[in-house]
Amino acid sequence: MASLNRSFVTKHIAVVIKTFRDGWLLLRDRGPSQIQFWFIALAIGIAAGFAALFFRKGIEATQAWLYGTDDVQNLHSFVSSLPWYLVLIIPIVGGLLTGLILHNFTKDGTVRSVADVIEGSALRDGQVGTRAGIASAFASFITLSSGGSTGREGPVVHIAAVISTKVCRWIQADGITGRDLLGCAVAAAVSASFNAPIAGALFALEVVLRHFAVHAFAPIVIASAAGTVINRLEYGDVTEFLPPEANELVFYQELPAFLLLGLFCGLVAVVLMRSIFWADDVGTALQEKTGIPRWLRPAIAGAMLGGLAIFYPHIIGVGYETTSMALMGQLALNDVMVFVVMKTAAVAITMAGRMGGGVFSPSLMIGALAGLAFGLVATSLFPEVSGEVSLYALAGMGAVAAAVLGAPISTTLIVFELTGDWQTGLAVMVAVSISTALSSRLVDRSFFLSQIERKGVHLAAGPQAYLLAMFRVSGVMRAPDDPRAADDARCWEMIGEGIYVDASATLEVALPVFDRTLVQFIPVVTLTGQDAAPELKGALFHVDALKAYNRALAATAAEEHS
Repeated sequence: MASLNRSFVTKHIAVVIKTFRDGWLLLRDRGPSQIQFWFIALAIGIAAGFAALFFRKGIEATQAWLYGTDDVQNLHSFVSSLPWYLVLIIPIVGGLLTGLILHNFTKDGTVRSVADVIEGSALRDGQVGTRAGIASAFASFITLSSGGSTGREGPVVHIAAVISTKVCRWIQADGITGRDLLGCAVAAAVSASFNAPIAGALFALEVVLRHFAVHAFAPIVIASAAGTVINRLEYGDVTEFLPPEANELVFYQELPAFLLLGLFCGLVAVVLMRSIFWADDVGTALQEKTGIPRWLRPAIAGAMLGGLAIFYPHIIGVGYETTSMALMGQLALNDVMVFVVMKTAAVAITMAGRMGGGVFSPSLMIGALAGLAFGLVATSLFPEVSGEVSLYALAGMGAVAAAVLGAPISTTLIVFELTGDWQTGLAVMVAVSISTALSSRLVDRSFFLSQIERKGVHLAAGPQAYLLAMFRVSGVMRAPDDPRAADDARCWEMIGEGIYVDASATLEVALPVFDRTLVQFIPVVTLTGQDAAPELKGALFHVDALKAYNRALAATAAEEHS
């Protein structure tokens, strides 16, 4: 009897195992159904939320150990009492470790960030490089722990992208599914980092996916909610900043001041972004000229940061203490102006030094300081129609951050969720809209899209520009054995005239040749050497190139409107 019971149990266990195995094979080979996809989105949201939480807790613990303080939220006050040599050495050692990690585990020695996630969403079916991504996470962790003047949102977004990429490869997800899962991971990471569920979901849609497709909304909201729950289980339902209670417009006559504030903050955001790019160009030029190894570059930047921090400890780390003081209106005008300049310089040094971290938290601090400076001047000139200066700091914080991110909707909401102040919406919205409109004309839409543009990828111009770079000529051409192939003699004649395209080129290179020569096809060749004759591989027909481009545009439009 016992043997019969064991046989019965064993048989049913085998059936359960077979059912799970068959289900996994079906999920992997045919992709998830709608219900399965939502459960996967929830699982990714939980994983990304915990990753963001552990990243934040790890930074706080390491900062507390390195600088010897239990209150990392008030780090700069404590740093000002430390011996100067500790303030100098800690960023140098952090930069050296960062440089060694990036040198050994990335091809170009640079840290991966939000820009790479946006590029992966647009060009690589929602996937990013995992090896470089993990190395970048460790590098950014060390940078932020040792006093780097950047933020944690960039690293956590990329960590979340690595998680979603792993899942996409396990289930062999298609492009749409991959991008949606990427959006879920990003939303959860942002929500878990800032306790901002609404802004987390909209950040994923507005910044990373760059569309508001209905099919992506529900799973992204589910993941964002999961990330928020994880944050609140650890930190409670509290906001990052506590502005004064009396933040309100005194009268609608004050609104024009916020229009001017938007213009001012837009210019501040542009200066911040261009300072980072200028510093990066200078650093690269000096590195090439002097022959400094790339692994030493972050250590040199760390030395510069440490030198600044000896005199201006406010630049150390994320800067929440200074941001809170600005939102409370507790800084004098002279101090505010100096802090804006020093923090901008510190952010430029950190990012140009390839140390890692994000730009969002610094933009919050710089925005709050710039807004406070504007408010101190405005309220002193027109006291009879002015409210609290802290309201200008709050609006400035949103205005600069929105211009840097190129995300007015999600940034407006994240400012409200970070502060819990929903009564000042009109002032913040006016400043954010004006600053974003101005800055987007002076840079390529945002800091992230400008980073991508500097690599020669034209995402800022929209899919009609960047889709051409996704198609290799070799994948669209007609081979010589194709029944509709071009005449070999004519191909060699055109090659002799200098009309041809390399097989490794993209349609972005090939289509202008059609416009310039007005031919129906272009010979496709491979160049084996400087003196060797080209090898004919086939011909790219104009009609085939346009068909491929049209199909890609149609697929993109269908995804964005589904």
